[in-house]
Amino acid sequence: MKIMNQGLEDEMEVWGYRPCLWKRILVGVGSVCSGGLLLLLLYWLPEWGVKGTCTHTSLRDAHTLLLRTTDEFKQWFRARVHVISAPGEKPFDSLDLPSTAQAANGGLCASSEEHHGKSRQPVQINYFSHHSTKYYWNDVMQNFESHKGLEDVKMSCGSIHSDHSPGLPKSLQDYRRLFFGENEIAVRVPSLFTLLMKEVLNPFYIFQLFSVILWSAEDYYYYATAIVFMSVISIATSLYTIKKQYVMLHDMVAAHSVVRVSVCRGSKDIEQALSTDLVPGDVVIIPANGMIMPCDAVLTHGTCIVNESMLTGESVPVTKTSLPASGEEAARSFDMEEHKRHVLFCGTHVIQTRFYAGELVQAVVVRTGFSTEKGQLVRSILHPKPTDFKLYRDAYLFLLCLVGVAGIGFIYTIILSIMNKVPAKTIITESLDIITITVPPALPAAMTAGIVYAQRRLKRVGIFCISPQRINMCGQLNLVCFDKTGTLTEDGLDLWGVQTAESGRFLPPEADPAKESLVDTVFVACMATCHSLTKIEGELSGDPLDLKMFSATGWILEEPTEEETALHNPIMPTVVRPPTHSVPEANQNNMELSELPRMSVVVRKLGEKHMKAYLKGAPEVVAHLCKQHTVPQSFTETLETYTRQGFRVIALAHRQLESKLSWHKVQSLGRDLIETNMEFIGLIIMQNKIKEETAGVLLELRQANIRTVMVTGDNMLTAISVARDCGMVRAHEKVIIADAVPPKDFHPASITWHYTENPAQTDKEHRTVEINLEDAVLDKRVTQQEQNYHFAVTGRAFAVLTEHFPQLVQKLVLRATVFARMAPDQKTELVEVLQSIDYTVGMCGDGANDCGALKRAHSGISLSELEASVASPFTSTTSNISCVPNLIREGRAALVTSFCVFKFMALYSIIQYLSVTLLYSILSNLGDFQFLFIDVAIILIIAFTMSLNPAWKELVRQRPPSSLISGRLLCSVLTQIVTCLVFQVLAFLLVRQQSWYETWTPQSDACNVSRSSVSHSQNVTSPRDHKNIKNYENTTLFYVSSFQYLAIAIVFSKGKPFRQPSYKNWPFMLSCMSLYTFVLLIMLYPVPAIDSFLEIVCVPHDWRVTLVIIVIVNAAVSFVLEIVILDIILGRLVFRCNQGVNLPTQPLSAGAPQEANDRWASSFLLWLFCRRNKPPRVSYHQLAIGLKDDADWPPRPATVTYARDLRSHTSAPL
Repeated sequence: MKIMNQGLEDEMEVWGYRPCLWKRILVGVGSVCSGGLLLLLLYWLPEWGVKGTCTHTSLRDAHTLLLRTTDEFKQWFRARVHVISAPGEKPFDSLDLPSTAQAANGGLCASSEEHHGKSRQPVQINYFSHHSTKYYWNDVMQNFESHKGLEDVKMSCGSIHSDHSPGLPKSLQDYRRLFFGENEIAVRVPSLFTLLMKEVLNPFYIFQLFSVILWSAEDYYYYATAIVFMSVISIATSLYTIKKQYVMLHDMVAAHSVVRVSVCRGSKDIEQALSTDLVPGDVVIIPANGMIMPCDAVLTHGTCIVNESMLTGESVPVTKTSLPASGEEAARSFDMEEHKRHVLFCGTHVIQTRFYAGELVQAVVVRTGFSTEKGQLVRSILHPKPTDFKLYRDAYLFLLCLVGVAGIGFIYTIILSIMNKVPAKTIITESLDIITITVPPALPAAMTAGIVYAQRRLKRVGIFCISPQRINMCGQLNLVCFDKTGTLTEDGLDLWGVQTAESGRFLPPEADPAKESLVDTVFVACMATCHSLTKIEGELSGDPLDLKMFSATGWILEEPTEEETALHNPIMPTVVRPPTHSVPEANQNNMELSELPRMSVVVRKLGEKHMKAYLKGAPEVVAHLCKQHTVPQSFTETLETYTRQGFRVIALAHRQLESKLSWHKVQSLGRDLIETNMEFIGLIIMQNKIKEETAGVLLELRQANIRTVMVTGDNMLTAISVARDCGMVRAHEKVIIADAVPPKDFHPASITWHYTENPAQTDKEHRTVEINLEDAVLDKRVTQQEQNYHFAVTGRAFAVLTEHFPQLVQKLVLRATVFARMAPDQKTELVEVLQSIDYTVGMCGDGANDCGALKRAHSGISLSELEASVASPFTSTTSNISCVPNLIREGRAALVTSFCVFKFMALYSIIQYLSVTLLYSILSNLGDFQFLFIDVAIILIIAFTMSLNPAWKELVRQRPPSSLISGRLLCSVLTQIVTCLVFQVLAFLLVRQQSWYETWTPQSDACNVSRSSVSHSQNVTSPRDHKNIKNYENTTLFYVSSFQYLAIAIVFSKGKPFRQPSYKNWPFMLSCMSLYTFVLLIMLYPVPAIDSFLEIVCVPHDWRVTLVIIVIVNAAVSFVLEIVILDIILGRLVFRCNQGVNLPTQPLSAGAPQEANDRWASSFLLWLFCRRNKPPRVSYHQLAIGLKDDADWPPRPATVTYARDLRSHTSAPL
């Protein structure tokens, strides 16, 4: 066994197998003997299929591979090994090409002189495909590996320039294409036949096929036809949905997957080719008017303006610059993530290029096909991880229980039939029939109905869903992470004002930087030049923050013409000028790094020799790069004043460069040489307003006991301020900043705990840990046990914590509310940590940099309608978070509906099972049309209409259950089963005790016969129906069971607090009333035609009245058990109050006798149901209990925790 993709998300274990003749012969014989069932079993279980037909061998010699994922799902896959013949073993091996070709691709791999001129022998290479990725055998590793692209070679930025500028020769391109295939994200739309076979071979449909064959053998043609009709509709709907999704994805990808591109061949040759021919190492020309990128490529010459909304959701164009060819940066190893500011990603739109006279904008292809960023996104959609939800796991367990019940009935039927000397054929059909009765054939369709209806309701409120199964998961959300900018706050930033600094002190803030006294200052010059703005078709475009800053100055930006570009060769200065001044300034925007919280530009005022460097960025970073005497002493206090009020603050600095520097020399300088000894010149204060819906939605979520967390890339203090303003952190609650630093100079990693000041006065000594457990306390107790502290963590601290303080991570996230300066991958990691302590996590973001977290969360909600939203299960057309409570409400309604339908379908099968089992005891059964009436007229109509209840209008603190195997649900199902059993047995025995009762014959007429003639009629011999359908027991059980189905449907179809009441669901109420009326009418006033059709016999009117009384009492008992006892008494005192946490007992007041009674009753019932002192099942509850008694948690103010102190939990004061 080997591990592939070690440490990656798609890590797998792999075993090698080769075919075994004798095993295949045995499987063939077994398949024939089992009628093909063995083949189906091996198809459903790939590991059995491989082990049953093959023998184990080494991976090198394997013909078939068995793969298993290493995640929690442990999925099995089967892959067939193929062989290709290639001149080399790896795509980047050099070939024996002419010297010109060697020069064109030098540096990839040294060529061997001794082989020059000789033909190279082809090499046989084993490979297999899995989830749109090819894996090739590596003799050195003795394992299979995938080839991603050019970065596999581990080359420096400089070597990309020197080795790849001329492009690849045709022969080398063809060789690499053997390994990388066509450059195409091929979403193959499967044929209808393929989809049909995959759907039909589902275990459930195979069971339905078995049922239909069995019913046909018993002449139950009508019922079999109804099931076939239902299955055909279900399969057709499923095929249509799947096909539609494939076509949509195919159209989205294919719209720009094949384009014509210009490819460099050698030093001067340029040829036109299809994008599908591209391989890593090719050099493509980017046209001046832009293009849709067909691959991932790194810019080697020129600059591009790119719209990356497809990948990031960010509609703001970004500037991509060429990869450094010299200097310190060029010596560094090329990395896609680190150098993404130079990479043009597949699917992104190059809007325009900036080219130089005599030169072309060129890019070297790095990745192609499914290896590209877009390819990986499409791959994750094509092959998603299975949805891990307890409801679906429990559903299978519940079905297994039903199969167990069916097994008991199967054995009972066989024994009973043998004792009564029933023919063998009848024994087989009837015993198998009991299995088809117990497992309801309409269950999957009925379960899906609630989700489909919820999806339609969500669409009406502007929420679109690409993963309907996730709707149920939304009903269990107990924590939602929110991005800040664009999600909780408005997208744009407004300029609040500026505060300049002179001689080491701040001047009073100014509201308008364009005022005459500031126009000529260094501060405004820095605002006007330090940006990455560009003009696209005459309109300024770029980062919204840069646009706000530049427009506030009133200056004018001019792009260079082609002639001006030629003067500077590879340097392209952008000209900006004040509105009323004739002396322009030329600036070169360089050294911008999106990963770093700063950017710098080099500027020269026309007519002057000296150049200046301007810097803007995060205040803490900028101040660190400035001469200390230029930074005002009140810098920290001033910054905190602004950030606490929720402002976003940007600091500016500048310095004069040496006079000898030229534009060319500046290009080769490292940013560390320029960004040093700067002079601090002031602050820009931007205002980010909270959306008006934010506070109300967060309050609604908190009242519903759903925890909210902020995950942002913004400043820590700004994030805390926004958290307070929107109500995520309340006024009386303190915030503890966990500032973690990595080990340095023999000092271990450490965490410094800073307590921020509360805007409101709070009791400083009261620092008890109170964890608010959902559904665990009444509102009164929540008030008494208020949470009063939150942790705030930065991205840098989070990275240190996960690496050096893994024991503290779960403790921190249990109470952490603000995560600031978080990178996109850290957002995803945070979601995973929260899921690891059993939170059901939702993520709401605007799409920008949130794609990973949106995909990883149980429920991702994108507020962006751009293509990036395809990564998110849900997309909202409203640009605020009001969609979140709507989604949770619909999720809860869909989840409760799923439980209602499942319980109803389970009871339906058990009720029918009881009826048939009782009838089998007298060698009778339900008639074909009785089955048809029950299964179609009652069950299908009720199951599909009971799912129509809309969601309740408000979120409540209580959450719906997540498991079918829970005490409350099992109690509900079992009590109803016992009730139905009792009343069916009662009716069955009572009818046999009636004075008019006799063994029914066609001559029997219990409605009209006198009591004196009953004994005489018993001696009459007449022909009997061989199926013995018509008899008094059958008729009695048919009437009683028909009312039981309807009673159970009404009892289980609950409304508040998760769904609207059933009386508002008019299709359901109309169906129930119609069916009740119909069954009551045919029972009290028999119609001969209907009686004949349903094969029911006439019984005396007195017995009909008795049956009415029986069904009324039955309905009343079912209602009392479900609503009064289970929901009100047990629900309030057992299943709701006790969540496994021993809450502190509050002293009872003299005026609370009812509360005392409830507490006594609760204690008694908890003891009775063995739930007292039961430990909690979820990890975050267990953590909460452990922290309640921890005197050292939370850490005290101004203390430091070192990595070495973790075991003893000691902290050192500062």
